[in-house]
Amino acid sequence: MEPITIREILEAVGGTLIGREADPDTVITRVDTDSRSIHPGSLFIPLEGERFDGHSFINSALEAGAAGCLTARERESYQEGKFYIKVRSTQRALRDLARYYKKKFPIPLVAVTGSVGKTTTKDMIAAVLGEKYQVLKTEGNFNNAVGLPLTLLRLERRHEICVLEMGMNHAGEIEYLSETAEPDMAAITNIGDSHIENLGSRENILKAKCEIFSHMAPGGPVVLNGDDPMLRRLEGTLDRPILWCGTGENCDYQAYDIETDGATHISCQIRTPRMKCGVDIPALGEHMVYPVLTAVAVAEHFGLQADEIIRGVQAFLPTKMRMNVIRRGGDVIILNDAYNANPQSMRAAAAVLGDARGRRKVAVVGDMLELGGSSAMFHLAVGQYFAQAGADCVIAVGHDAQEIARGAREAGVAKVYYFSDREQAKAAILEEVHAGTTVLVKASRAMAFEEFVSFIVDHTPEQA
Repeated sequence: MEPITIREILEAVGGTLIGREADPDTVITRVDTDSRSIHPGSLFIPLEGERFDGHSFINSALEAGAAGCLTARERESYQEGKFYIKVRSTQRALRDLARYYKKKFPIPLVAVTGSVGKTTTKDMIAAVLGEKYQVLKTEGNFNNAVGLPLTLLRLERRHEICVLEMGMNHAGEIEYLSETAEPDMAAITNIGDSHIENLGSRENILKAKCEIFSHMAPGGPVVLNGDDPMLRRLEGTLDRPILWCGTGENCDYQAYDIETDGATHISCQIRTPRMKCGVDIPALGEHMVYPVLTAVAVAEHFGLQADEIIRGVQAFLPTKMRMNVIRRGGDVIILNDAYNANPQSMRAAAAVLGDARGRRKVAVVGDMLELGGSSAMFHLAVGQYFAQAGADCVIAVGHDAQEIARGAREAGVAKVYYFSDREQAKAAILEEVHAGTTVLVKASRAMAFEEFVSFIVDHTPEQA
């Protein structure tokens, strides 16, 4: 973060200095929202939620080194040498401060949303643009009403372009993020069933994702998945250019001749309005052509040449727990895709496992959350996906995962286990994961399936 004065913060958030007087020209170079990780001289913003109130930690944050804080209420006492800024809402003030701060940097901003593949697409765009520009991108899961403003507050003068991920659970959340970021360019990866419990239908999910357009720069282009039937409904409805990406002939950015070695990468040919070229993608799964095509469309818009684009794709590194390939001794390969799961990403993961030719294929899979009344149907279908992919064994863990087990068993998977909790499943994993095995680990974030990845790593030797 570049230096910002208390005077500027007051202007940005519409706040009032309270407590002891402070020099309005005092400089802040960091904003913290977690009292457990305070940086010396930072501004502490205490956030409020259904189960917590950061105001309870103001004193400890200041004692840990914060220079001052925002507060939505009067304090009983004020620490000497610290400043306090009264605001109506600390979360709204965080957003307003980020918007004010962003205006200091007249650089393009690319926003990414969608049901599946947001993080991978964001990372791919940043990797490709990074061949020509200094890029700031969303890190980790900072894709919400708190994380996105904090990402904007990391902007520095060296940055030349910003790539933001926008997530959501309910209608109105993308609109809030779009208003915060005011993107110059946007991409929607697809429309799936994530959060259908909250939104009710794919039509409503499409509407919610389209909120990203609400505060975009006039005429700013959007990149859409041309193979997604829901997104195709937008054709001719937007007052801005659409760049279609996919495998179909009616896509502006097309991938074809897709091949995989089932172990390290996929390769394909790419056709764009400006070029034709072959590219090796250092990741598994044919679905990876969509993040690549989106990144190519964004890169061409910002003037990158073919050689820069190819180098950028090859420099891509997936975010932790996003189909990370872990090779262990004894010829065991772990596909760590434990970060999250929904019906579409489960199907893609099953296809990746199916590409592990000549190997024993084991799927350790669990509940997909927020699927509402259709949850049982979606989980049953997941079991069928793994049967179609040629899985030798499915180990299903969780509550709704019993339907995964049923679907796999009925579809003909040779060995199927079901356990209600993680601890019960470990003995089966030890029995089924042995030499020549590729094991996929995947479930919704709340299921914490990274514990299984660590368990397998702990019970297999290091690769020689």
